[in-house]
Amino acid sequence: MTTAEQAAGQLPPSQTTPTGSGHPTPADQGRRFHRAWAVAAVTFCALIATAAFRSSTGALIEPIENQFGWSRSTTSFAITVNLVVYGLTAPFAAALMQRFGIRRMVALALSLVALGCLATTVMSQSWQLVLAWGFAIGMGAGSMALVFGAIVADRWFVTNRGLVTGVFSAASSTGQLVFLPVLAYLIDHHGWHTAVFLVAAFALLLVPLVMWLLADSPASVGLAPYGAAPDWQPPATARRNPAKAAVAALTESSRSWTFWVLVGTFFICGWSTNGLIGSHFIPAAHDHGMPATTAANLLALIGIFDIVGTIGSGWLTDRVDPRNLLLAYYGLRGLSLLIVPSVLGSAVEPPLFLFIVFYGLDWVATVPPTVALCREHFGLEKSGLVFGWVFAAHMVGAGLAASYAGAVREHTGDYRLAWLTAGLMCIAAALAFFTIRRRGAFALTGALSAT
Repeated sequence: MTTAEQAAGQLPPSQTTPTGSGHPTPADQGRRFHRAWAVAAVTFCALIATAAFRSSTGALIEPIENQFGWSRSTTSFAITVNLVVYGLTAPFAAALMQRFGIRRMVALALSLVALGCLATTVMSQSWQLVLAWGFAIGMGAGSMALVFGAIVADRWFVTNRGLVTGVFSAASSTGQLVFLPVLAYLIDHHGWHTAVFLVAAFALLLVPLVMWLLADSPASVGLAPYGAAPDWQPPATARRNPAKAAVAALTESSRSWTFWVLVGTFFICGWSTNGLIGSHFIPAAHDHGMPATTAANLLALIGIFDIVGTIGSGWLTDRVDPRNLLLAYYGLRGLSLLIVPSVLGSAVEPPLFLFIVFYGLDWVATVPPTVALCREHFGLEKSGLVFGWVFAAHMVGAGLAASYAGAVREHTGDYRLAWLTAGLMCIAAALAFFTIRRRGAFALTGALSAT
């Protein structure tokens, strides 16, 4: 027996620990690096790959329009299909991961993202953009959405679960941070095809890493989750039809008012982030005379601050009532969006810079407390599937916002109405959290009675 064989899970649980209990003793956990961190690192990289192409859509809109002569409504529709398919794939992908394993599903999803990227380089008709950009990349990326990160965090971590969820949420910003300036430079100097090839190559390079290091669960390699109690036992899992499991989770959770608040507010979250800022900030800034590369760098700056904000939100979620956090996040986001028309210009003035910093801190900060509320109200076993549906609403909102903002720009000549609409929606989302009743260890200040 070698340490490498044990770490790779090639030996049965009874041979991987001195006690034969299927997981290490507390002393064992204190002596060695826990595999949960390796799994978390691979998950982080896969989420970055997912974010890389999604964050590039804003930079690709104008080059694709210029090459093919397509309208803003046409390219916005392809983005809408991508975001909606991305979101609707998530709950079924969560069920498929439970049925067939995380590792195989993630490797397949990365391959599909790469295939979709490569397909866009040989397209000649707008419907081909919808198929490649909308469906292939939408399905592949949706299979590795934040639901994937939530499942990994729930399975592999007991201690610091909120913090790890925050780190995974920040991966989408890291993808934006790492890739967007590079893609903008490549598009400017070498054409958009080169930029897309880079994303495809990164996705393909991750496939062998996923097959080597990613494991479906701690129990599958004879371990306990990080921070688990000495008497931890693997939860019982039923082998169910993935589609039926996803639909059953929707049917059961839809009886809860909390579910509908989470769905509605996450719909607005997607509308105000991926759908509006992620898809249209670069062309909106370009309308005001700002170079596309400068606007891309500002989006990357949002990514830098989002890493800080999201990890901080994960840390806070372990300590503060998630509803209080969400009330603050949505309320402040709404107020910031209302001022965008007055600060967006050809140069980066201090008010615009402050907006970028704040929006970065707030961008995906909503994810850790939303995941926590799913776990709190629907239980650990079902939380991944429930969050899958909540996340689907997020991406449907993003998709509709992408088309709405494109139509506003085409018919009015600017994005002012799109900014104002999103701001008011976020303020409404903040107020919705006053309607969720207390459950678990936390309570809203001032008092709603416990269920």
